[in-house]
Order: sequence, then C-alpha cells, then structure tokens
Amino acid sequence: MSTLSAALLLFLVMDPIGNSLMFMCILKNMNPHRRQQVLVRELCIALLVLVVFLFTGQYIMLVLHLSEPSLGIAGGIILFLISIKMVFSGFGGDAFQKEEQGEPFIVPLAVPLIAGPSAMATVMLLMARAPQRCWSWLLALVAAWFVSGIILLCAGWFNRVLGERGLKAAECLMGLLLTTLAVEMFMKGLEKFFEQIPG
Repeated sequence: MSTLSAALLLFLVMDPIGNSLMFMCILKNMNPHRRQQVLVRELCIALLVLVVFLFTGQYIMLVLHLSEPSLGIAGGIILFLISIKMVFSGFGGDAFQKEEQGEPFIVPLAVPLIAGPSAMATVMLLMARAPQRCWSWLLALVAAWFVSGIILLCAGWFNRVLGERGLKAAECLMGLLLTTLAVEMFMKGLEKFFEQIPG
C-alpha cells in the first residue's frame, strides 16, 4: 500500500463528512469561537491517540498474541460494518445523536468519532504489515487527519452549502468506497492466513 492510498483509507475511516453533522449537533449551543477551540483540541487529542496506536500497536499485538492475518480480517469486518452503516444510515455516530450537555472532552468527539476502533485497527495493521515504513504511515496519518480537520472546522459552511441531503449523499459515496477497501483488507487477511497453514 502506498502512502497516498494509506492516507485515503484513513481519511475514509475517519469519516469527517459524516461526522460533521454530529459535531454540529453536539456543539450547536457553543459560540462559534469557542466551538472552533474545542474542535482543534479534540482533533489534537484524536491525533495523539492514533499516533500512540501506530507506534505501540505491534507491542499490543504481541502482548495479546494477535497475528497480522487476524488483525486484517477483524479490521476488514469492522470497516465493512461501518461502511454499510454509512451507506444506509446517511451518517455515522447513531449512538451519539441525542444532544450532549456541557462541553465534550475526549468522548465522543476525539474518541470514538475521529479516533474510532476502525482507525485504531487500521494504523495497527499498517504498522504490522510494514513496520520499516513507520514514517510513511505517520505521514499518511497526519495527512488524513489534517484534511479531516479542515473539513470538520468548516462543517458549518458545508452544512449551509450542501444541506443535510447533500452531506448524506457524500456520506453514502464514501461508504461505497470504504466497502471495497474493507473487502480488500478482509481478503488479504484471509490470504495471509492460508499462507501460514503448512502444506
């Protein structure tokens, strides 16, 4: 996987377009200036979480006795479920649709809306498959995070221009792309699994 394709995969997994509606719902009672400050803080926390998983994921796998094929298959299943949800529900985060009281901190904006289980599994899988390319994966992560952050910071503008229907249509398109990536990840995991079977 190239750095660009890894960045695209991480961008799709982070799902900033789908999450923009949820962010606006959770932060709608804040003044615009404070809303931007909270968004920047939560984006930085999410990046920190993902970087930690990127560089420590292989050790977590060793401690839990996880293999690369099992992580690939599990990651593919998770991505597939998320992509199906994106296609048929319009946007993710159904568990957080009720209005949050007070100012959110880490949960649910940083984790799991940005740095969700699928994003954590993806960075761990990238590192497990090619640990020697750690700086390429870090570059891909930062690039995907940066573009996602720009979209989320401009969420109010996107909501006004595209409208709810336009955002849902874009979310469905991203879900379709993520479905193909999920199937590819699943198949590669199965391929690695069968390669390890002796004889």
